[in-house]
Amino acid sequence: MQDDAQSPSWRPPSLDALLRSASGADLVAIFGRQASAACLRDAIQAARTAGGSDDAALLGDAALCLAKRRALSIKPVFNLTGAVLHTNLGRAPLADTAISAMQQASGFVNLEYDLAKGRRGERDSHITEWLTTLTGAEAGLVVNNNAAAVMAVLNTLSRGKEAIISRGELVEIGGAFRMPEVMVRAGVKLREVGATNRTHLKDYEDAITDKTAMIVRVRPSNYAITGFTSSVPEKELAALAKANDVIFYDELGAGALVDFRQWGLPYERTVQEALSDGADIVSFSGDKLLGGPQAGMIVGRADLIKRVAKNPLKRALRLDKATLAALAATLQLYDDPDSVAEQLPSIRLLARKVDDIRQTANRMADALRPLVAQWAVQVEGCASQIGSGALPVDMLPSAAVTMTVPEAIMRGRGRRLDRLAAAFRALPQPVIGRIAEDRFWLDCRCLEDEAGFIAQLGELQVP
Repeated sequence: MQDDAQSPSWRPPSLDALLRSASGADLVAIFGRQASAACLRDAIQAARTAGGSDDAALLGDAALCLAKRRALSIKPVFNLTGAVLHTNLGRAPLADTAISAMQQASGFVNLEYDLAKGRRGERDSHITEWLTTLTGAEAGLVVNNNAAAVMAVLNTLSRGKEAIISRGELVEIGGAFRMPEVMVRAGVKLREVGATNRTHLKDYEDAITDKTAMIVRVRPSNYAITGFTSSVPEKELAALAKANDVIFYDELGAGALVDFRQWGLPYERTVQEALSDGADIVSFSGDKLLGGPQAGMIVGRADLIKRVAKNPLKRALRLDKATLAALAATLQLYDDPDSVAEQLPSIRLLARKVDDIRQTANRMADALRPLVAQWAVQVEGCASQIGSGALPVDMLPSAAVTMTVPEAIMRGRGRRLDRLAAAFRALPQPVIGRIAEDRFWLDCRCLEDEAGFIAQLGELQVP
């Protein structure tokens, strides 16, 4: 900085002169005149407070301001937390075909236009055939997430009447949204039966009256009740509902369309099983075990689906064109069950073998040791989670790179770990790990882009 720029009598250059300079013109060409002028004004004001600056520094500060202003707040991250379907990190990563479908849907498309008949069509038609073909349901529709599906089903089929639900299923479905509150907002009168840990068929039988519209089965998320427990099998609930001419609604949540045991994963009840067990209507998520974009699917009896489709809520909860395209592309992958694990990233990552993960972890540890020399770096066995409430107590064997503060440095260990985690999050593509047991863990189950991970390590600012 020039000495005269520090003078109390410093007079800033005119904004117009800065914009007309070669560097200023470049900023205007890239970011536009209005945004460039705003950032230059901020730079001039900051320089005035500091005592002065030169033109090059002002333009440089403005360029940094503009780059930050235009940077997208949503950015790719490396999910090394150990939770594959991590709600905070976007749940299921999309398949390449789904991403391509979203790009193709970016312009004008036949979203609600019947090309064969040359007139207005129905947007859900792009996925309903896939839903019925894959699940065996009579009909289906889609809304923007499974919470919306629950709201639409309850509001349509039970509004002003009673819905029976076990006390053990009055769960919080995320973000402080609780099933009893959702049911009340849907206009449904909640009828709780049984106890938190044990509910019997007689509890449901005794609760049915002429005010009963449906029996609801809700899949518990993010927890499991073990020990002295009892619940009623879905087939028995379906038979009870049918005998009393009420609806049996099975809220599955996770949305498995295939048997995950074929990949050595824990059992998860599928949508097809729910329907074959007698459910009249079933709802499930698109971005959990299904492996697609955020969506809520509703399948079941055609007459019930037709009623839900006519509810004004359906329009408020509908999907946009890009999400519909991605969902359709995801569902199509299930048409070839033999290759679905290769095509869908979520299933591929869940089914990844621990030996393969450990090899990745060993390579990552070798790359990290020279950069974090003051930390003890090693590869350790760990357990990954499926995530997003799917199979909450089942863990998957995995391997992680761990970094530990040397034993000689005991004081302030927690703060050092926090700063190390922050340094990884500050990389161009943030790396999200976890702190546990006085170590920073990078679970390598979801690390497929090893080259991209290693390429940016030179920018790691180790505390």
